[in-house]
Order: sequence, then C-alpha cells, then structure tokens
Amino acid sequence: MDGRDWPGTIASPETLFFMVDVMPHMSKTNAPWRIGPQPVLLAAAVLAVVVIGIGCIAVWRGYTGTAPEQERVTIARVNQARVAQASEQLVEKTKGIEETQQQSIDQLQVVQDQLVVMTKLLALQQAETRKLNEQVGNLTGSLDNIRQSFASAQAAPEAAAPSSVRERPRRRARAAVTRGKPKAVVQRGRSKSRG
Repeated sequence: MDGRDWPGTIASPETLFFMVDVMPHMSKTNAPWRIGPQPVLLAAAVLAVVVIGIGCIAVWRGYTGTAPEQERVTIARVNQARVAQASEQLVEKTKGIEETQQQSIDQLQVVQDQLVVMTKLLALQQAETRKLNEQVGNLTGSLDNIRQSFASAQAAPEAAAPSSVRERPRRRARAAVTRGKPKAVVQRGRSKSRG
C-alpha cells in the first residue's frame, strides 16, 4: 500500500495479496478466541482459591461462634438500649426543667404578692401624708389666727395708753391681777373700766 491510495479507491493487486497472505497467519497464532490448555488451568486455579477462601471464612465464623445475623441482632439491641437510656435521660431533664419552671413561677407569684402589698402600703402612707399635711395646714392657719388676735390685742392697749396718764398705773395693777386669766377676760375688764 503506498501513500497514493485513498479510501474509496480500488487497491492494487500487491496490496490485496499482502492482506490475503497475512490474515491467515495472524488467525493461527494470535487469535483471542482460541482457547488452549493454559487458560483452563488458570480458571481451575482461580476456582480453587475462591473455594478455599470461602471455606476459611466459614471455619473462622464457626470457630468464633458469631454469625452476621447474631451480630446484627446484638448491635440492634445495644442501639435500642442506648436509645432507651437517652430517652430516659431526656424525660428526667424535662422533669427537671418543669420543676425549675414551677419554682420560678412560684417565686414570681410571691414577688407579685409582695408588690401588691407594697403598693397598698404606699397608698396608705400617701393617704396618711395627705392627712398630716392637711392637719399641718389647719394648725398653721390656727396659729396665724392666734398670732393675729394676739397682735391686735397688744395693739389695742397701746392705742388707748396715750389718752390718759392716770390710767396707766391702774392698768398695770389690773394686768398684774389678771395675768393668770385668759385674754378675753382681760379685755372685758378693760372695757368695763373704760365705761
């Protein structure tokens, strides 16, 4: 085959002869579909190794006394025990949280009750303070009235004093006699002496 031949063109007779001559030779020596005595021995050896391996595994499991089913059952039971233990712990923790929550609610109720009592006491104290403020205001007003009446009582004798010089000794004598009496009586006595 030379470089001038293209696909689709007719090959030269030398090329055809070469192809016909090589093909039968290849099929006799290197054909993959041909089975000889060596591959059968190889297959027999592989089969023997597989059978021996399976036998060894069976002997090992029989010797240890554990089968995969028993292991699975044991693992499943262990997992169930762990799940049961975890659920019990969860239930205990939930109960603990509920108890803590109830204690918090009780403490909050006590604080609320104390707050209500304190509010009532504060209201009573404010009412007492108002009453005391009213009483102080009334006393202050009464004191102011007393001061005004006392000032007017003192202003009245001073206004009458310059009218006569003689009456001064009498007034002093009467004042000495009437010092223990109330002021209203003293003023009556003065008004009688004038008349």
